[in-house]
Formats: sequence, structure tokens, C-alpha cells
Amino acid sequence: MNIYVGNLDYKVNEDDLKNIFDDYGKVSDAVIISDKFTSRSKGFGFVTMENQTEGQKAIEELNGASYENRTMVVNEARPKKNNY
Repeated sequence: MNIYVGNLDYKVNEDDLKNIFDDYGKVSDAVIISDKFTSRSKGFGFVTMENQTEGQKAIEELNGASYENRTMVVNEARPKKNNY
């Protein structure tokens, strides 16, 4: 399950993101999206969890939760759009 995590503090890194979700199940990948020119975090990322049920529980419990003084937005990621 691919999960979108938004409204993150710019200091949050991929290890932090993985650790947040590890409490809910096996995390296979955690990525913070950064600006390609400045390498600064854009304040959101994606987490991939192997188990759909564990991913859903993480979404339910973490959406609206506070981390680093920010209220996280957590939901199932939408498929990437093709811009042809």
C-alpha cells in the first residue's frame, strides 16, 4: 500500500518517516520529496507498507496526528498522473 504523508516539518527525514510507520507494520520504503534544485524538503513524502490492513490502520491513526508540531495529513496515495 502506498501512503501519502503531508504537512511534514522540513526537518523530517526518511528515517523519521519510516520510524513513525514502523509501529503499525512492515515498511518497505519511505521517501521524502525534495526540491530538485535546492534539495530542501517539500514537506511531504510517501511510505510503502507491505500489508494493506496495517497500512489502513496507520492511515486511520496517523491522519491528523501531531509530529514535530505539525498536524500530519495521511491518506492512501493516488496513482501518478501521466502528463502527455
